[in-house]
Amino acid sequence: MHPLSPALHGAKSLVVVIAGLSWSTLSRVGFGWFAALVTVFVLAATVLAVVSWWNTGYHLVGRELRVHEGLIWRRTRAIPLERLQAVEVVRPLLAQLTGLAELRLEVVGGGKTEAPLAYLSVAEATALRQRLLAVAGPAREAGPPAAGEPPAPAPAGRRLHTVRNADLLVSQLLTPQAFLLPFGVAFVATQFLSEGSWSFIAVASTLTAMAGVLLQPVRRVLDDWNFRLDRDADTLRVHNGLLETRVQTVPLHRVQTVGVTWPLLWRMKGWLRLRLEVAGYSAAEPDDRNRPDRLLPVGDTQAGELIVAEVLPGVRLDALPATAPPPRARWLRPLTRTAVGAGLDERVFVARSGLLTRRLTLVPYARIQSVRVTQGLAQRWLRLATVHADTAGGSGAAAPDRDLAEAWRLAAELIERAHDARRRRG
Repeated sequence: MHPLSPALHGAKSLVVVIAGLSWSTLSRVGFGWFAALVTVFVLAATVLAVVSWWNTGYHLVGRELRVHEGLIWRRTRAIPLERLQAVEVVRPLLAQLTGLAELRLEVVGGGKTEAPLAYLSVAEATALRQRLLAVAGPAREAGPPAAGEPPAPAPAGRRLHTVRNADLLVSQLLTPQAFLLPFGVAFVATQFLSEGSWSFIAVASTLTAMAGVLLQPVRRVLDDWNFRLDRDADTLRVHNGLLETRVQTVPLHRVQTVGVTWPLLWRMKGWLRLRLEVAGYSAAEPDDRNRPDRLLPVGDTQAGELIVAEVLPGVRLDALPATAPPPRARWLRPLTRTAVGAGLDERVFVARSGLLTRRLTLVPYARIQSVRVTQGLAQRWLRLATVHADTAGGSGAAAPDRDLAEAWRLAAELIERAHDARRRRG
C-alpha cells in the first residue's frame, strides 16, 4: 500500500478515540490527562497501522487476486477474478487531500466488499482497476436490435448522462421528509410556546430529531453530487460524490436486474430513478446510502429510456408488458391489485409494484438463477400463487397472486427462456 496509508488510518483512529473518550472524561480528569490519553491511544493506533501496512500487500497471479495481511496470524485471501462483479475507486475526504484512493471489489456471493485495498495512489488504483477488469474477461456483445427498437449503445468512452445538481437538490426537496418538515417545526414550536418548556433537554432532543429527518436527503445529495454516467467499451462507469468521490466500474454482462422507480412527488415533474443490481451489493449493503448501485439518481423519461437501452439493449420502458392478477386477488390486495403486475418481454422478465411509489423491475432471462412457485394459506384458498425469479444478487423479481395454473405456466416459460438465453450467450 502507499506509505501514507498509516497516516490516514491513524487520522480516522483519532476521531474514534476522541469520540470514545467523550467530554465527560475531559470534565473528570482535566485537559492535561485527557490530552495524554488521546496521545497514547493515537500513538498505539499509529503503530498498529504502520505494522499492518508493512505486512499487507496484493499479488495478481493468473486469474486470481491474492491479498496478504497479518503479522502474527498470516492470512492470504485468493479472489477468483471470474467472480468479479464491479470495481470501485473510492476517495474519502482525507484521501482526496493526500492524492490517494481506495480500491473496492464486489464479487459474486460476497457477504461484504472483498479486498478493500487502502490506500493506493490514484494512478495505481486506476491502472489496477483496468488490469483486473481486463483479466476478468470482456463482456459478450448482444445481437443487433430489431426494427423499431432503441438505437444501438453508444461507442466506447462516451458520456451517457450528467445529472444537474439543481435537479438533485429539487428531487430531495420533493421527498416526504422535506415536505413534512415545516409541519413538524410548526408543531414543536407551538408546543414550546404554549407550554413554555424551553429546557435544554427539550431543545436538544427536538434538534436531534430534526437532524435525523434531514440526514438521509442531505446524504443523498452529497453522495450523488456531480453524478456522471459513462459508457467505456463493455462497462459502465459511474462518477459521483462530493465529500467522498466514487468511480464505480460495472461490466455490463454482470448486471443482474434494473429497477425503475417513480416516487409520488416526482411524477409531477416526470422524473424517475434507476438502480441496477450487481451480485454482492444488495444483501451486503442494507443501508440505502452505502449501496453503490445508482444508475440514475434522478432524471426524465428520455434519460431513463437512453440508459435502459444501454444496459439492456432492445428494451423499451414504454412497451413493456405487465398484466394484473385475477379479480379474486382483490381479497388479498384490496387497494393494490391493479398496481402490481408481471409480464414476459422478449428479453426481460417484467415485475410491476407500488401504488404511491411505482416500481418496475427488469430481469434479463440469462441472469435468472432459479424459479420458485410459492403459496400461502390464503392463496391456497383462492387458488393463487406467487412466482419468484431469483438472481445471483439475491432480490430478483416476483409476480404475486397469479392464478395457480397461470403461475405454473409462467414458471415453466421463465425456465425455458432462461435456458435459451444462456445457450445463446454460450
